[in-house]
Amino acid sequence: MAVLRLPYLATAVLSGALFGAGLYVSQMVDPLKVLRFLDFTAIPSGGWDPSLAFVIVPAILVMFIAVRIGKGRATPLFDITFHEPEYRKIDRRLVGGAALFGLGWGMSGICPGPAISLIAFQPDGLWIFLAAMFAGSLAGSLILPSGHQRRLSDAAS
Repeated sequence: MAVLRLPYLATAVLSGALFGAGLYVSQMVDPLKVLRFLDFTAIPSGGWDPSLAFVIVPAILVMFIAVRIGKGRATPLFDITFHEPEYRKIDRRLVGGAALFGLGWGMSGICPGPAISLIAFQPDGLWIFLAAMFAGSLAGSLILPSGHQRRLSDAAS
């Protein structure tokens, strides 16, 4: 595994840097830009900003192609096995969590990925957002254990 570690880490660093640069160039780190994209009620007045669709559509296309290529491979390039989610069920917890995530994103205009990228620029209120995001994540993990932990406790009983 030590031989695979350096290429794996180099790929992670390059991917993270590319992702962060993409967030900045596309202006997804600008909460007002994101809020203008999410405000569909502004369509009649011409205040809606559809430009972030030009970020997500190519991202979906690239990921679609990458997944297709990956499924054709026996193993990943820099790891021993593919790491796919164990829990694939769409249930109330998943939908509820997605709704809470969407509400937080819609209220602040900041998504967790761009929030981490924004640390470099330290805009007003970012540290409050990050503290609340981590507190919410911690509270969620204490209130509702992860699906994996729940399955282990179900199997034990």
